[in-house]
Amino acid sequence: MSRPAAIAQYRNVYTQGAIGHTDPHTLVAMLMAGVLDCVATASGHMRHGQVAAKGEAISKAIGIVNALRAALDHRVGGELSANLDALYEYMGRRLFEANAGNNPAMLEEVAALMRTIKSGWDAIPVEQRRVDAVMAAR
Repeated sequence: MSRPAAIAQYRNVYTQGAIGHTDPHTLVAMLMAGVLDCVATASGHMRHGQVAAKGEAISKAIGIVNALRAALDHRVGGELSANLDALYEYMGRRLFEANAGNNPAMLEEVAALMRTIKSGWDAIPVEQRRVDAVMAAR
C-alpha cells in the first residue's frame, strides 16, 4: 500500500462512526489492537490452511501498520518518530514475508513487537495524553 493510500485509510478509519469522536491517543491504541487482532486471525487461518483468508488478514494488518506509519509526525516526534517509522516498515515487510512463506514465526515476531509498542503507548500517563492530543491538533 502506498503512503498516500495509507493516509487515506487512516482518515477513513478516523471518520467512521464513534471512532470520529475518539481522542488521537485512543485511536492509535485501537489501531495497534487491530494489528494484533489481524495477526492472530492470520495465524489461525495459516494453521488451518485457509490461504485466501490468511492473505486478507495479513493485508489488513499491513494496511493498519502503514496507517500507523503514515500518521507519525516527524516534526514533533524526532528520533522516536524515526525509530517507529523504521520499525513499522520492518513489521510490514515481515508480514509480507510471513504471508509469502507461510511462516507463523514471523507473524509472532510482529505480534511481539506490536505488543511491546502498545504496552509503552498504553503506559503514557493520562495527563501527557492530553498534551499529545493538543500538539497533534496543531
